[in-house]
Amino acid sequence: MSRYRFIDQHRGSYPVRRLCQVLAVPPSRYYAWQQRAQQGLGPPEPAWEVALDQTFAAHKKRYGTRRLRVALCQQGHHVGRQALRTAMRRRSLRALQPKAYTPRTTDSTHGLRCAPNRLLDQPPVAQANRVWVSDITYLPLASGDWAYLCAFQDMARKHVVGWHVMATMPEELITTALQRALLAQQPTAGLLVHSDRGGQYCGKAYRALLHRHECLRSQSRRGECYDNAQAESLWSRLKTEELEAREWPVFTDLADAQASVADYFDYYNYQRLHSSIGYQLPYLTHQQLLSSTTLNCPA
Repeated sequence: MSRYRFIDQHRGSYPVRRLCQVLAVPPSRYYAWQQRAQQGLGPPEPAWEVALDQTFAAHKKRYGTRRLRVALCQQGHHVGRQALRTAMRRRSLRALQPKAYTPRTTDSTHGLRCAPNRLLDQPPVAQANRVWVSDITYLPLASGDWAYLCAFQDMARKHVVGWHVMATMPEELITTALQRALLAQQPTAGLLVHSDRGGQYCGKAYRALLHRHECLRSQSRRGECYDNAQAESLWSRLKTEELEAREWPVFTDLADAQASVADYFDYYNYQRLHSSIGYQLPYLTHQQLLSSTTLNCPA
């Protein structure tokens, strides 16, 4: 039985929009099917358009035409971006778009000694767990307060290796996130950990944790926001694909923010195609790089 027929048979017991939501069917597509069924007219819907509806709904409006084209190609549907644009416009499907956010979470006037930017003039990182980047961002709560998120991400394959959410942003926020990452990945000595010039990244506990694991500390230059561009890109994706899909003020409380971030990073690592790594999944490419690194290491 098709999903459209199932909805048609149960619409007397449940609202159509609720049935469509459960079955991941855009209501407009159901009504179009119903009209065709009543009129007995019109050709069957192309398989790639059905796959388009399903993929767009499964990724919660997070995929534009580039990722949709790759995702459909992986399913055996070879469709160009122009055809996708036309079909999406006809269906009123619109991907989430990034917006500007405030406030700033970096205070570089703390007077503490910062590390140099060790990424300058370095070749692109090609191995996993060689360079991690980190930053702090905010999450709006219903109470009018903010929650704060710190994450560490592998630079080579975009895999988020550790994160933590708190109601404030003391040094504990980043040390807990880093400890989680180190326990999960257990990188070899020489890992370079890059961040902006925030005071939390200059604290004694953070520096001691890096020293204990034989990691190198690196920080952006003063006034050079692009020195930590990858971490900022992660926040842009998070805020576009998670916050924009919710009603303001987004998170009910701290527990809701923590659970939602966990769900998003699971999606980000294991389901989301990333253009910067050839439209692959971060987790798989991260594991592949770790395996190749291990095989190439001398005994």
